[in-house]
Amino acid sequence: MSGWRIKLYRGKYAAVRSVGGKTERFSLRTADLGEAKRRLKDYEAKPTGETVGDLVAAYLDDKDKTAIRAIDLRGAWKQAEPTFGHLRPDQITRDVCRQYRDMRYAAGRKANTVRKELEVVRAALNFHKKGAVAVFELPRPPPPKERYLSRDEARRLLKAARGFPHVRAFIALSLATGGRQSALLELTWDRVDFERRRISLSIGDDLDEARKRRAVVPMNRRAYRYLRVLNALKTCNHVIEWGGHRVLSVKKGFKSACDKAGLENVTPHMLRHTAASWMAESGVDMFRISRYLGHSDTKVTERRYAKLHPDFLSDAADALDF
Repeated sequence: MSGWRIKLYRGKYAAVRSVGGKTERFSLRTADLGEAKRRLKDYEAKPTGETVGDLVAAYLDDKDKTAIRAIDLRGAWKQAEPTFGHLRPDQITRDVCRQYRDMRYAAGRKANTVRKELEVVRAALNFHKKGAVAVFELPRPPPPKERYLSRDEARRLLKAARGFPHVRAFIALSLATGGRQSALLELTWDRVDFERRRISLSIGDDLDEARKRRAVVPMNRRAYRYLRVLNALKTCNHVIEWGGHRVLSVKKGFKSACDKAGLENVTPHMLRHTAASWMAESGVDMFRISRYLGHSDTKVTERRYAKLHPDFLSDAADALDF
């Protein structure tokens, strides 16, 4: 098990840990510290059970050590557990998955949400090499959203965010770097190099491999000027801050700015898509866009953005001229 600490509780030692903001505790039934440590070791060495619930619990314990957003995995499992927790892996069938899908749809959940919940179950079984006996059927992912902001809409959004400095900073940097929301909210000043005019979205710690790829990107003129202002006013080590503390989410402030700007169906992630689309429309080649976004493969970039390139299929059209 991960994260257990030994603490004295009512005269005897207990194992304690925090999971999802809640405290878990069980007694080790001894007042001797050495014996308590041995009993905790024995407890952690227990073989994993055979139910899906046992396998997912052990998987999530491991992810607590390595995953950046392990709390999201636990949130997805919380929804799937009543349906899958008591089953053996070989009892997972297409019909079980379809019934779960239909139940979640009836509760108003979208296909992507249901996919993520089922993917946690599948990943846990594969982690224990027991996925081969289960048969999964996941909802088809929805087609990617084609919507992205025009430059006029981006300017309107920035103007509307003047009352929310942390949101305005997020919008400006997202459009300038194409960075993911998590990367920008985690950005600290030690990774902003004004001399070389570069921003390192990669943290450089032991968990970097667990994160989606993050790039080192140059500052354009807007980003340089904006970061200079933010740096002069900084009150903490995080670039995007509010009240002297790092910002964990811009969701509410971003929506308020969108409403004020008269923009509908715009999400924080759309800014990354917008940055990539602008680059493609300007004729930047797919390799450079891929590197800028931190994609693992140029094919990922081509599938999404090649059609926006001004030369896309132009040679094919020329071949049909007569």
